[in-house]
Amino acid sequence: MERIPILRMGDFLLVTIQVDMHDELAMTLQDDLSDRISKTSARGVLIDISALDMVDSFIGRMIGTISGLSRIMDAQTVVVGMQPAVAITLVELGLTLPGVITALNVERGMSLLRERVQSE
Repeated sequence: MERIPILRMGDFLLVTIQVDMHDELAMTLQDDLSDRISKTSARGVLIDISALDMVDSFIGRMIGTISGLSRIMDAQTVVVGMQPAVAITLVELGLTLPGVITALNVERGMSLLRERVQSE
């Protein structure tokens, strides 16, 4: 079964999506990520979607769900690398993704995660 790697970097987990997402893979990522947050007590999750050229409504909602699950488990989530076409598609689909924090790239995302975790 195909899985997206989840890397641990100190108190944070890094998820870099390098393949086209399909519904089953998104569900697997959600399960794997919530399991890793629980096992590692991660304080933050950075999800890099820069390789995604297209996002449908299901994948968009899954990003929001993953962020919500992380928040419930006391971990901040930042999504980085959103391509303009992906942002336009999400807006056209009417998905606002409340609670999802975004940053332009991984470096800015990590900085934002550190700031948010330190301010708690």
